[in-house]
Amino acid sequence: MYEIFRERVFSASHQLRDYEGQCERLHGHNWRVRVHLTARELDEHGMVLDFHELDAMMAEAIAPFDHRHLNEVAPFLDTNPSSENLARVICERVMTSLPAGRVRVLRCDVWENDRSRARYTPPRG
Repeated sequence: MYEIFRERVFSASHQLRDYEGQCERLHGHNWRVRVHLTARELDEHGMVLDFHELDAMMAEAIAPFDHRHLNEVAPFLDTNPSSENLARVICERVMTSLPAGRVRVLRCDVWENDRSRARYTPPRG
């Protein structure tokens, strides 16, 4: 198996609903996102996927959230904008952009700071 990853950073605020603690108040992060792709075989260029292509897919997945209040952006209008949910949403958006078949998302990591990371691993199949 081959694996690659790419990272991007974006800024956004959020507040957790129905949560007792500091995170229920409006606050922001410089979110760091890492998407890992995997493939059993390389393409005709000897790559899992061109890093520029993955970067563009990630940029598109993140664009609706950058410099926004996540609670005011779909799908977080009714879903808590936790790091875990953000990891899942970004992962699913990148998955829909991948060419069918050979390449799949292995996992998506989202950091809200240097000490706190959430990971989403999509189900196989």
